[in-house]
Amino acid sequence: MRQSIQRNFQKITSTIALLFTGIYNSVAQSSAGIDQATAEVSSYVDPVANLIIAIGAVVGLIGGVRVYIKWQSGDQDTQKAIMGWFGACLFLILVGVVIRAFFS
Repeated sequence: MRQSIQRNFQKITSTIALLFTGIYNSVAQSSAGIDQATAEVSSYVDPVANLIIAIGAVVGLIGGVRVYIKWQSGDQDTQKAIMGWFGACLFLILVGVVIRAFFS
């Protein structure tokens, strides 16, 4: 009876040891994968942030030209156009800065 209990205890402890070994290996592999993904995402942050800022600058230039054309034609709604284009330009530039700050 005592040997039976001892064998069962050994089986249970070896099963638990194998289980913990498997969990440890899977956690170590997932940690390496997370580190690799973090490095890959970090390598894309600066180019994407620069692209968004450049798009914001282009939107600002286009908006400036369109507002100037509206102003020269005597349109009374130039303030609304100025606020819309300026808001879009400001939003894009701030998104580029926030992305760089958030992921760096």
